[in-house]
Amino acid sequence: MAATLADLLEKTEAYLPTEKAARVEEAYRFAEQAHDGQVRKSGSPYIQHPLEVALLLAEIRLDSHTIIGALLHDVLEDCPVAPGDLERRFGLDVLKLVEGVTKLTKLEDQTTQTDLGSWDGGKAPLLHAASLRKMLVAMAEDVRVILIKLADRLHNMRTIRALPPRKRLVISRETLDVYAPLSNRLGIGNFGWQLEDLAFRCLHQEQYREISRLLAASRSHRETFIHQVVQTLRKETRGARIKADISGRPKHFYSIYQKMQRYAAQGRDFHKIYDLFGFRVLVDDIADCYSVLGTVHSLWRPIPGEFDDYIANPRENMYQSLHTVVMGPGSQPFEVQIRTSRMHEVAEYGVAAHFRYKEGGHGGDHRFDEQMSWMRQLLEWNQDEPGTEQFIESVKTDIFPDQVFVYTPKGQVRELPMGATPIDFAYRIHTELGHGCRGAKINGKLVALDRPLRNGDTVEILVSKTEKGPSLDWLNADLGFVKTANARDKIRAWFRRRARAENIAQGRVLLEKELRRLHIGIADEGVAALLGYESTDDLLAALGSGATSTLQLAPKLLADAVPAPPLEAPPDTGALPAVMVNGMPNMLTRLGQCCHPLAGDPIVGFVTRARGVTVHRESCRSLHHLTEAERRIAVSWGVTTRPYPAKVAIEAWDRLGLLRDITTVLSSENVNIAAVRSTHHKRGTVVELLTVETNGATQLSRILSRLEQVKAVIRVTRTG
Repeated sequence: MAATLADLLEKTEAYLPTEKAARVEEAYRFAEQAHDGQVRKSGSPYIQHPLEVALLLAEIRLDSHTIIGALLHDVLEDCPVAPGDLERRFGLDVLKLVEGVTKLTKLEDQTTQTDLGSWDGGKAPLLHAASLRKMLVAMAEDVRVILIKLADRLHNMRTIRALPPRKRLVISRETLDVYAPLSNRLGIGNFGWQLEDLAFRCLHQEQYREISRLLAASRSHRETFIHQVVQTLRKETRGARIKADISGRPKHFYSIYQKMQRYAAQGRDFHKIYDLFGFRVLVDDIADCYSVLGTVHSLWRPIPGEFDDYIANPRENMYQSLHTVVMGPGSQPFEVQIRTSRMHEVAEYGVAAHFRYKEGGHGGDHRFDEQMSWMRQLLEWNQDEPGTEQFIESVKTDIFPDQVFVYTPKGQVRELPMGATPIDFAYRIHTELGHGCRGAKINGKLVALDRPLRNGDTVEILVSKTEKGPSLDWLNADLGFVKTANARDKIRAWFRRRARAENIAQGRVLLEKELRRLHIGIADEGVAALLGYESTDDLLAALGSGATSTLQLAPKLLADAVPAPPLEAPPDTGALPAVMVNGMPNMLTRLGQCCHPLAGDPIVGFVTRARGVTVHRESCRSLHHLTEAERRIAVSWGVTTRPYPAKVAIEAWDRLGLLRDITTVLSSENVNIAAVRSTHHKRGTVVELLTVETNGATQLSRILSRLEQVKAVIRVTRTG
């Protein structure tokens, strides 16, 4: 049923002073007259949209200016209303909010139209970057602009079926990549999960229906289980004389989908997932939170490593709660969240809670400025970042992801993105500390610099007294030394300041090393042209300064370069990938043993007289000797889950545990070793010749980079 003005007034009069609620009604009448005769794509009167947006914000009890701004957010763009008229009628504060939302809407419309012609179905395209940058900067200046925009997006997602299919997909992808994480980062969980589920339903219809069917099939079991746990907790909290509001709920569709993805990556069956629901306990004070935690752990066994204390260590979005996962009745795990009613308001409303208290004359939340300091970083990054894409990279990695909380040696808490390393920590403390970092201790023990930080770690950075400056290896994404864009930006800036001649020399070393490692031959000028550089020096300077990485080189080199003569390698394992012979389904194919093509390599087929079609890389020198052009045939890589064999030679100083460390790297990449042969030399070195089964050229390049970091390894090359 359509919302009405009476619904809005009922919401606002419950918490706004009478005179301010009257201003809300006045704004509605103004908007209704301005939008008179306009209709939405769905056919409903246009005024219904701003009314629904205002209702969403009234549900989280935002201040009167924000509610009025929501009602008027489209009048400047869609109606003959002048800014001066709006300011005289409703004040400068409301005008600024409406103008801010109007600017963002125009940018959004422009980029969406552009993206309709270029989007390929993947992540939200970087054509959104300029509008996202302006949106985030606007948020840093007045977060209420974004609160209106989030409510606007939520109502648009609820009515998205009125739009053409392709436009629905583009908007849903942007919602999932940008708006939902932004809602969560602002602490507005009530908006975040709805945006996720609505976008997920549009983008992944089959998976959405599958989850719906699975949940429907287990509904009776889940309801019984939830009732049993809630009743047990109520009985125990009453016995302890703790006033508690206890509820259980199924997890949201998108969170279940993410769990399915994690289980699939681990080879686990989704049908064996039982923790598809969580429980929430709301109490009066912090002491009761910890008392209830003790009760929960006395009733059910806690699962190690699944406890988080966000009361003692609040998230930067002001979120506070105790989280624990326990093994419940029937060995079924479930999560319990324990917090006070005030903490729950912040969890649901996030930054909106600040404006609620301010509107009520309480002066706002005194922690607001301190805990939302990350928003001020947006303005700093906006000034410092040379390009929009780098700015968006910073936002996506440093603001949107899950966080870990770690300690300095003096006990100060620092928040970093999940997966951050000691190098990220060093740069977060101070730029010079990052530049001088040569080692790290975590909880008093020396660790590798690529070791991911975990909640509660105490991190100490060891600084070199002589050698200064970061390593270019830190910018290699395959090696995992750096996670945050903030650290990468500072490392790149250090190399940009270095003399060009020095960067060229360093770049030459890196290029020669990469060509050697991939075991291919191509002139420096050819590499420069391949990557779009006017001269070899420009390419080398870019490599030496970190502006271009060897990770970007590998796929293009593998596709276009002429392979050098292969070294001795282990016998062929016979594993074949899926190759499609164009126009001839089910044709027998085999990979050429002269060039060993990998998925992603440009390929061509050659019809043999007895063994079907042999597949070669387009650059294979053997093709030059095959003069019968009519026997060449077009082929392409098919879709398959079967691995592709690649041959790798690892030269290293012989030591105890070498092969174990090599296999550990390959195991972490889920790569199978099909064959291995060791050749020992008198000078104390060994060559390990391996056939590994990869999912293509990109993974192979990453594996080669990681193998080079193994202790005592001299060089790693692809031999086939």
